[in-house]
Amino acid sequence: MSRTVRIIMNGVTGRMGRNQHLVRSILAIRQQGGVTLPDGTAVTPEPVLVGRSSEKLQVLARSHGIQRWTTSLDEALSDPQAPIYFDAQITAARAAALERAIAAGKHVYCEKPVASDLATALHLARLARERGVANGVVQDKLFLPGIRKLQRLMDSGFFGRVLSVQLQFGYWVFEGDWQPAQRPSWNYRREQGGGIVLDMFCHWQYVLENLFGRIRSLVCLAATHIPQRYDEGGHPYECTAEDAAYAILQLDQGVVAHIISSWTVRVRRDDLLQIQVDGTHGTAVAGLRECYIQHRSFTPRAVWNPDVPKDHDYYADWFPVPDNETFENAFKVQWEMFLRHALGGAPYRWDFLEGARGLQVVEAAYASWRDRRWVDLPELTL
Repeated sequence: MSRTVRIIMNGVTGRMGRNQHLVRSILAIRQQGGVTLPDGTAVTPEPVLVGRSSEKLQVLARSHGIQRWTTSLDEALSDPQAPIYFDAQITAARAAALERAIAAGKHVYCEKPVASDLATALHLARLARERGVANGVVQDKLFLPGIRKLQRLMDSGFFGRVLSVQLQFGYWVFEGDWQPAQRPSWNYRREQGGGIVLDMFCHWQYVLENLFGRIRSLVCLAATHIPQRYDEGGHPYECTAEDAAYAILQLDQGVVAHIISSWTVRVRRDDLLQIQVDGTHGTAVAGLRECYIQHRSFTPRAVWNPDVPKDHDYYADWFPVPDNETFENAFKVQWEMFLRHALGGAPYRWDFLEGARGLQVVEAAYASWRDRRWVDLPELTL
């Protein structure tokens, strides 16, 4: 048995929503013949595009053979054949639209963060539970090849006892004067939901907690290293949001995590995201796709002698973790899981409460930065 299900997709005219969620996820699932639910039903998603610009929506729909689009969210939510609402708008606009979708009885799935603050995220989680609708938040990095390989190493006991995690993320975002910026100007305006803490610490929360244990406390220092940038029209503006953040986090079992997130750093490492996990029995260094390991049985004796030229190739001491499986697009993998959950009742972990935990870390980081102190993170409940 097979059927088609309409999915309301709001905010997919932007880069992330268009490329990762519409083209590489929903349209890719449609092209493969849909997704199979636990009862054997094949469900093919049919997107309904929603946005503010009719011109952008029309161009996007025409280029991908999409039949339905509208600038009216109420019109889309009134469609009884569209049981799922997805939101990839800017952060500041997300919570209000999600609340309307929940009130309309739609299952809801959204980009992170769920909202701009923890209280609103918990409010949305309660509403979704009370209304009895499936709810989920994008946690795409868990499904990246490099992170999947780290999870495999954790499951095998490779590390022994994990001691520390070092996570470095970032790249140089041009200021926009002599080269166009690679990120939208709202990312640097706090009043519009900008800031690297809000943008990235939700990611680091679910990566750390799914792999290594709950975050119990943290200390964070952030900075606006570049106070003036140029917007999409070439006009200068003052940055009101931070462009870099430096944090130390204490996890379960005494694990210490050190995180550097920056849009003001030039890359000299293997990848834009690099995670090093040190354990008593071995170490792994993972990027977006690759992962390299060094077991204690073949760890070389490092000799500190700055008076002679370096004659050892430290990179040669590391071995790649094999793929051993086919890795699909991380966003597509999670979309398939959510569709099976919302339409077929399959288990699903990453609901709005999980999304709220990301905002708990964000708010703790901002409080630490503001007050110059360590901040504890209590358990979250509804």
